[in-house]
Amino acid sequence: MSRPLGMGAAAMVVSASVLLSRILGLGREALLATFIGVTEESTLYFDAFLIPDLLNYLLAGAYLTITLIPILSRHLERGDPEAASRAFTSVFRFVAWAIVALTALLWVLAEPLVALVFPEIEAQDRLVSMTRLVLPAQIFFVLGAMLMAVQYAHRRFTIPALAPVVYNLGIIGGGLTGALLGDPSPEAFLVGAVVGAALGNFALQWVGARRTGTWLTPVGKAESAVGEYLVLALPLMLGQSVAVLDEQFVRIFGQVEETATAALSFARRLNMVPIGVIAQAAGVAAFPFLARLAERDDDTELVAMTSRAMRNTFFIAAAATAALVVLARPLVRLIYQYGRFEADDAGLVAGLLVLFAFSVPAWGVHQILARHFYAKRKMWTPVLVGTLFTMVAIPVWLWLYDLMGVEGFALASTLVMSGYAVGMLLAWGYDSGWQAVRSSLPAMGRGAICAGAAALLARPLVEALFDAGELTLLEGIGAATVGGTTVLAAFLGVALLLRAPELADIAGRRASRVSPPDGGE
Repeated sequence: MSRPLGMGAAAMVVSASVLLSRILGLGREALLATFIGVTEESTLYFDAFLIPDLLNYLLAGAYLTITLIPILSRHLERGDPEAASRAFTSVFRFVAWAIVALTALLWVLAEPLVALVFPEIEAQDRLVSMTRLVLPAQIFFVLGAMLMAVQYAHRRFTIPALAPVVYNLGIIGGGLTGALLGDPSPEAFLVGAVVGAALGNFALQWVGARRTGTWLTPVGKAESAVGEYLVLALPLMLGQSVAVLDEQFVRIFGQVEETATAALSFARRLNMVPIGVIAQAAGVAAFPFLARLAERDDDTELVAMTSRAMRNTFFIAAAATAALVVLARPLVRLIYQYGRFEADDAGLVAGLLVLFAFSVPAWGVHQILARHFYAKRKMWTPVLVGTLFTMVAIPVWLWLYDLMGVEGFALASTLVMSGYAVGMLLAWGYDSGWQAVRSSLPAMGRGAICAGAAALLARPLVEALFDAGELTLLEGIGAATVGGTTVLAAFLGVALLLRAPELADIAGRRASRVSPPDGGE
């Protein structure tokens, strides 16, 4: 069996895998942009995932690891891995029956659901076919999430980290296979998605879970953890966070203009690279450790670890925002602008990316604070805050679209996500004491100042050296190099002037105030 990792090492493993996955994801988007472009067909491709993804969300598929880890952690903290295996088995079997049955039901109801959700799409029959094609992938996602939870509870992160890599390779392989066969259609990419989910999210995770010593085992009625699982999962099923539904809003509201869904999706996918590498990786790596501290009732260390993780995540995320603001046009040129993806498309997507970029720090705050509450089994707190901001999101999206057009959708996404992060911060202060919030605000201020200074210095420099409207490939590389170097130097320079303690903290030169569970790093 692989060696358990400390939180720092876990964060590095998860960040590296997310970075590789996002790079592959951008590769797949580049293939899609090259073969299909910002067209009705690419919109159909993105829309085909909406109904299957909603199935995942309604089952709290995105939260299965979050729901299961506290259950398993309780048994592991007591030194009873056999009880953890029985708890896993009972929940796994229950969820397996549920996801298979619901997938079959959605397969049957795909036609009326597509007509209901996408009334403006003319190619109804094709979208129904594409939706049915990708539906089985949800079975692999949901069951795979539970297998990953087992590994996270045992502090094994390497094999789960490979899931998105294999998934993206599957999509790329599907698109390339379609191109080699003379049919680079959205359907070829969708077939690749199903194959990638089966191999990376399920088969590989089955092997990883088995290596922890966990296995499907007979379970007596009194030993079942299904009731406990439902108590924890029910709030996540009933309340849908704006962080989860943000991508679906892009697809739903994007119908108001032809190709708007594709343009918003291309921009959002680029923005999700730093969100995944920084915010989501930090949350995934921190959660098993937070859950162990919560099971020990060590609230002081739990709050301290949460605060430190949030401050450092926000600081790095602020630097990512500055980089995206400066590099938006060169990045879009380098990644997307080939084949049927034209210069006008690049300008639109780059403008949307700048607006999305300001949400990255908010994602960082959300990912850490939500897991603080999940570790304490206070599922309703982030759910209620998230549901409130979801209700706010809908009128904000529509209002800003009336004011700004498609750009209003990107701005609405950022504003609502930022509001959600503030709401989570207030809820955390109410739950854990306002001193924790007050001690975190200076770090956030330092991150914002460093990011603002870096962007103000680097963006005019890039615009002066390069004509953003007519970037050649070599100019795009040059602009990305100059802009990226300037942003990094300026951000670090201002951080040093401010004597930001986050620099030493992130570099590992400060002694941790919190000792990780079980020996840690």
